[in-house]
Amino acid sequence: MKRRDFVVKSGLATTAIATSSSVFAGILNSKKANETINIGIIGTGDRGGGLLPFINEIENLNVIACCDILPQRLEKGLGKAEGTAKGYKDYRKLLENPDVDAVLIATPFNTHSKIAIDALDAGKHVYCEKTLAKGFYGIQNLVEKVRTSNRTFQTGHQYHSSRLYTHVVDLIKDGKIGKITAFECQWNRNGDWRRPIPSPELERAINWRMYREFSGGLVAELCSHQLDFVNWVTESVPEKVMGIGGIDYWKDGRETYDNVHLIYSYPNGIKAKFTCLTSNAMDDYKIKVMGDKGTIILDYVKAWFYPEGKKNREIGNVDGVSGATVKWEEGKGIPIEVAHNDPSKQALIDFRDSIVNCKEPVSNVISGARAAVCVQMALDAMYEDKIVNWRSGLGL
Repeated sequence: MKRRDFVVKSGLATTAIATSSSVFAGILNSKKANETINIGIIGTGDRGGGLLPFINEIENLNVIACCDILPQRLEKGLGKAEGTAKGYKDYRKLLENPDVDAVLIATPFNTHSKIAIDALDAGKHVYCEKTLAKGFYGIQNLVEKVRTSNRTFQTGHQYHSSRLYTHVVDLIKDGKIGKITAFECQWNRNGDWRRPIPSPELERAINWRMYREFSGGLVAELCSHQLDFVNWVTESVPEKVMGIGGIDYWKDGRETYDNVHLIYSYPNGIKAKFTCLTSNAMDDYKIKVMGDKGTIILDYVKAWFYPEGKKNREIGNVDGVSGATVKWEEGKGIPIEVAHNDPSKQALIDFRDSIVNCKEPVSNVISGARAAVCVQMALDAMYEDKIVNWRSGLGL
């Protein structure tokens, strides 16, 4: 394996990823490439509010409406929107605005399916944050609605839009690490994951991630990104999952687990492990893809290749000098260099382009639904202490 195999020159476009669904092949859209798409943000908390600055930077994407049930979050969202944006307390009123072409849904997990279906019924294009929907029926209902709609629908698994991740997937599919045998994924943090509340009655509205009624906890909020990646790389879905977790560190009344440990079994004997902690941040976020010819490790925005065999272990990178000699045990793999945007910004650019070009997004309702099913399988496995099999009747 030579280093040049991994270098992509600045400005080189990565080819589009083939997806497993073509539900939007016949979309008719009146928008032209030079027209502005007016978007409404439903949910202006951490995620929705965090995406607003990116939208402001994207040409022909304009925030004209914001909605949140909490006045303080709505005010912050409106403050981040450039130009004049109208505020709403009820998302249904926002959907009645004929000037809104598309919506970004960044509300609690359990509300995604209902809001997205209502938005499609109102004729809006939809960017729905991960995890797509809560529960098997919520997932299935949304998929069925999208399949009968002529609107663009994108799931907010932003790494599916990352040009680095796209390039890595291409490398793996080209056989650069050989036969895949395992994935090891982690997303570790050290903190209680809580948001401050101005008054006790707002606890569940603000800290909804802590409560099972609203949330899938760490699996839905963090592991879902990596589950989406494994499904993408293997072009498959898991056959079954086993897992364990608990409320073992933060004894503060939460209902969702503060640590999770999952093992999924994929076709062809591939096993994928997922760990998420809130009491130790060692190594933070990491995806390790292991094959019989080598290993690729990814973090948020960088990736490295580690070849198998003594002959290749001395070739690496020191201080940016290609081909310099390093010791394998120092952990210096061969960097995979790709020019790319922030994944969240790129995902929003892709959403815009999918609308104006009448193309199905790479992170579509099917890929989103498959990751969501994986999440629900894991929750059932942990909460019910059993091995959970994939539901073939879902038609995914």
